[in-house]
Amino acid sequence: MKKWEYVTVPLLTHATKQILDNWGEDGYELVQVVPGPNPEQLVAYMKREKR
Repeated sequence: MKKWEYVTVPLLTHATKQILDNWGEDGYELVQVVPGPNPEQLVAYMKREKR
């Protein structure tokens, strides 16, 4: 059975791709994006298999 680790990552709308690419390089997969505390910010839920 696979085990996962998760992180929540604040995303700025003007740098979303760069932020997601950086986490992707570390092996994380995007699960969901939800609205953040203000209109300029989103929150990404990411996961990767535990090592």
